[in-house]
Amino acid sequence: MNEDVLTVDDLHISFDVDGRTVDAVRGVAFGLRRGRVLALVGESGSGKSATALAALGLLPGTATVTGSIQLDGRELVGADRKTLRAVRGGRIGTVFQEPMSALNPMFTVGDQLAEAVRAHRDVGKQAAALRVQELLDLVGLPDPARIARAYPHELSGGQLQRAVIAMAVSCDPAVLIADEPTTALDVTVQAGILDLLRDLRARLDTAILLITHDMGVVADLADEVVVLRDGQVVEQAPVEQLFAQPEHEYTQALLAAVPRRSTQDSPGVPTGSPVVQLRDVSIEYAGRHGRRVTAVDGVSLDIAAGEILGLVGESGSGKTTIGRAVAGLVPVGAGSLTVAGTDVAAARGNPRRLREVRSRLGIVFQDPASSLNPRRTVAGSIAEPLLLHSEFRGDALTSKVDELLDAVQLVRTVRDRYPHELSGGQRQRVAIARAIALDPALLIADEPTSALDVSVQARILLLLRELQRDLGFACLFVSHDLAVVDQLADRVAVMHRGKVVETGPTAVVLGSPADPYTQRLLAAAPIADPVAQRARREAAAV
Repeated sequence: MNEDVLTVDDLHISFDVDGRTVDAVRGVAFGLRRGRVLALVGESGSGKSATALAALGLLPGTATVTGSIQLDGRELVGADRKTLRAVRGGRIGTVFQEPMSALNPMFTVGDQLAEAVRAHRDVGKQAAALRVQELLDLVGLPDPARIARAYPHELSGGQLQRAVIAMAVSCDPAVLIADEPTTALDVTVQAGILDLLRDLRARLDTAILLITHDMGVVADLADEVVVLRDGQVVEQAPVEQLFAQPEHEYTQALLAAVPRRSTQDSPGVPTGSPVVQLRDVSIEYAGRHGRRVTAVDGVSLDIAAGEILGLVGESGSGKTTIGRAVAGLVPVGAGSLTVAGTDVAAARGNPRRLREVRSRLGIVFQDPASSLNPRRTVAGSIAEPLLLHSEFRGDALTSKVDELLDAVQLVRTVRDRYPHELSGGQRQRVAIARAIALDPALLIADEPTSALDVSVQARILLLLRELQRDLGFACLFVSHDLAVVDQLADRVAVMHRGKVVETGPTAVVLGSPADPYTQRLLAAAPIADPVAQRARREAAAV
C-alpha cells in the first residue's frame, strides 16, 4: 500500500533553442503514493509543468529527456507511442488550468466523455452513455442528463472544470495530474473543486500530482511538497513541516511572499475630493433571444484621490463591467458616472471629450502578454499614450520613457526588447509604466497580479503601492483574491449579482464582514497554513 505508484528518478530535460541547449529540469527525483497528494511548487520556469509533460510523453520534439519516470514499475521515458497513448487518459488522467480549452466547443460534454471512455475501454455506446452519467454524478454535477446534453459554452467555469475532472478519472487512473486546476476559478468555485479532488482521492485511492503557484491551495490539499527552482529540487517535506519550518532560503522567500490576511487596522482612508463618482449606475447587456441581462444594478461608489478601492466578487458579479464603464468602454444605462469631473456617459457621444477622459486614466489588465503589442518594443509600448495625448517627441520622449522605466524599476536596456523577450513580471511592469505615462488621475487595475507567480506578485503589489503614494492617483483595484486586496486596498466594495452588498474600510469588511455573501467569500478562500486550514475544514463539517 505504501509503494510509489509514480517514481521520478534523476530526471533531466533540456530543449534545443536556436541551436543552443537550455536545461529545464536537472536531476529531479520524487515518489508519489496512492491516495496521496504531492504538490510541485516553484516559480514559472522552475520545471514543474515540464516534469508532468514528460510523464505524459507530451514534450515537443526539441526536448531531450533522460533519467527515469516509472508508473507502476513501467518505464515511461523512451516508451513507444502505443504505450504512451494507453497511459494518457488511461492510467494517468490530467486536469489543466483552463477547462474551456480542454473541451471541444463543437461537441456536447456527454459525447466527449463517452469518447474518452471508449478510447480506453472496449464498450458499446449504451455502456459508455451509462458510464458518462456515473461520472457526472461522481463529480457532483446536478442533473447529469442535462449536463451531458450541454455544450461547453453553456456551462459555468466550475461546471466545466468538474466535467474535465470527470473525463480525467473516466478510466480509473492510478495518477491524476492537476496542473493549476483552480487558478482560473472564483474562490467559492475553487473551494468546491478542492473538496472534489480531496473526495476523489479518498474514494478512488488515486494519487494526485498537484502543480500550482497558489500556496493556499497547497496548504489545503497537499500531503507532501516538492519545491523546484531552476529545474532542481531544493526542498522536499510533508506539507505541515514545510510550512512550519522551511529549510531552504528559496522556500522561505516563497512563503514570505504569500499575501496573507491581516488583522491590523487599515490605513487612514483619504478624504480628498472624489476622482470617480457612481450614482445609481445600472448597465445592461443584450442576452439570448432578445432578452436583456442586468450586469450592474443601482451601484453607487466614490474613489478619492490617493485612495485604492478594492472591488471584489465572483465572475458575473459586475466588477469588471464597472471597470469597463469607468473607462468609457461600455455605456451606462441609468444613473450617473463621472471621472475627474467629466460625465463619462455624455463623453461617449463626443470622441474628443472621450479622448480627454481616457487621457486622465491608465489601465493595467490581467495578462500583460495579451495587452502589449507583440510587434512593438518596450519603448514603443510605453511611448504610445504619450504620442497620442502629449507633446513629447524626439529626445524629450526618449527621456520620458527612460523616467518611466526607472519608476517601475526596470533597467533601461530593456527599452529595445519585445514582450516575448521579457518575463511575466517584467511585462506587467511595462504595462504599468504605460498606464502611468500620462500622470493619470485614476488607475484601473483589473486582476493585475493573478497571472503572476507569488514572489513576482508581491513585488508588483509593492510597486503599485509605492507609485500610488508618489503620484497620488486614485486606484480601482478589481480582484477575486481577498488576501491581495487586504494587503493593498484602503477600502473594499463587495459585489454580488450586480449589486454592492457591502463596502467600508478594508479591516472592517474583511475582518468583521456583515453581509452573508462576504462571509461566504472569506470562508471559501484557503489560507497558506495547513494546520489552520484543516481546522477550518473540520469546523465547517460540524
